[in-house]
This record gives sequence, C-alpha cells and structure tokens, in this order.
Amino acid sequence: MTLVVAGAAAVYTLRIADDCLVLSHRLAQWSSWAPALEDDLALTNIALDLLGQARGMYARIAELDGTGRSEDDYAFLRGERAFVNCQLVEHENGDFATTMVRQLLCSTYQLAQWQALTASTDEQVAAVATKAVKETAYHRDLATDWTLRLGDGTDESHRRMEHALAALWPFTAELFESDAVTREVAALGVGPDPGDLRPEWDAYITRVLGDATLPAPEVSWRPTGGRQGLHTEAFGYMLAEMQHVHRSFPGVTW
Repeated sequence: MTLVVAGAAAVYTLRIADDCLVLSHRLAQWSSWAPALEDDLALTNIALDLLGQARGMYARIAELDGTGRSEDDYAFLRGERAFVNCQLVEHENGDFATTMVRQLLCSTYQLAQWQALTASTDEQVAAVATKAVKETAYHRDLATDWTLRLGDGTDESHRRMEHALAALWPFTAELFESDAVTREVAALGVGPDPGDLRPEWDAYITRVLGDATLPAPEVSWRPTGGRQGLHTEAFGYMLAEMQHVHRSFPGVTW
C-alpha cells in the first residue's frame, strides 16, 4: 500500500510514530535472548512502551490525514519506501553493546522530543507525550546504566562499546535534520524543530560518554534519507519479518 499523508503535521507525526514502531520491533527481537532475565524483561517492556507510543501517534495521524486508517494499516500494509523513520532505529541489534549504544542515542533524543511535545498545540499529541516522557526517562536511564557499566568495565566490554559507537555515531546526524516539514510544524507550535534538540542531546551524551571513558567518534560520513523513505538494507528484512503474519492472513481477527 502506498501511503499518502497530507499536511506537515501529519508527516511530522508519522515520523515520530515510525521511529517508535521500528525501534520497538528491534528491541522485541531480544525477547528470550538477552544476557539475563532482568534485562530480557526490561527490553521487552521498553519495546511495549514504544509500541504504545507508536499506536497513540498513528491514531492521531489517521485523523490528520483524513483517511481513518487503522494502526495495522500503518504498521503492516506499507512498503519500505512509505516508512519515514530515521535510519538509526532500524540498525540491526548486533551484540548487547550495540543495542545499548543505540538505545542511549535514541532515547536521549526521544526524551528531549517528548518533553517539547508536552507543550504541543495539538492536544492529542501533547497527551501522548506526557505519558511518553515518564516511560522514555526510564529507557534512557537503563541505557545510561549499561553504557557506564560496559564502557568503564572490562577491556572486552570497552572495546565492544567503542566499536558500537563507531558504527552508530554517523547515523545520529539525521536525528537533527530540519526541512520544510519541521519548520512549518515548529512555526505552528505542533512540535520542536529537531535541530533545536541538539544542545540538550549533546550535553547529556557528552557527559555519559565521558563518565564511561568512551571518546565520541570523529566522523565525516553522515548517512541520511530515512525521512524521505530511503533505508538501510537491514530494514527490508526487518519489515518482511514484522509484516509476515498480517500479510499472510489478511483480514483475520484474533
């Protein structure tokens, strides 16, 4: 299904929802595979939080774009190019260090975004954001704790964290890209322009990496395109897995 979304507010809201859905699915893939039962439950709960945030935003998009589509339509009946999530959230889980670095980078950004959205002129978005702030604060705390433990841990854990940072850091630039959509939304008071969230993200990430004895990578490569429907190779495989049951049994109710 090709998704047509009308209006800057709908496009902006869809980006946030897609970020949450895709990251939720990536974390759900850790179920029964995490290094300890406590971590298994924690990652599963974060995945459920993100799924709930995505559902709230998809429900609002259906009103904004005037289509009345269901949450399932947005999640399971769109092709790869119709998703507008950032590329960072779709990055493969890798080892536990990679997952924790990705979570730190993502949840730090998402927390700043949700905090700003609590003041949105869109009351439904503001309501979703108010609940999401509490959830995402926990997501960031968990990722921070593991970053400190692994970064300032053994030689092996430190090496893995450095490797994860080097692989994921280039994808963070896309989080803060501004375009006509974000500028219009910011002017309307619906949500923050992503570029305005950069100082808060920089300050927190810099402090955590410093405490974890992890230097921030210096990179010139800045992959982009997720917001325009251009994704990494891994995303297509993930999407096929996520949508398989729904597409195999269309219209079935459980």
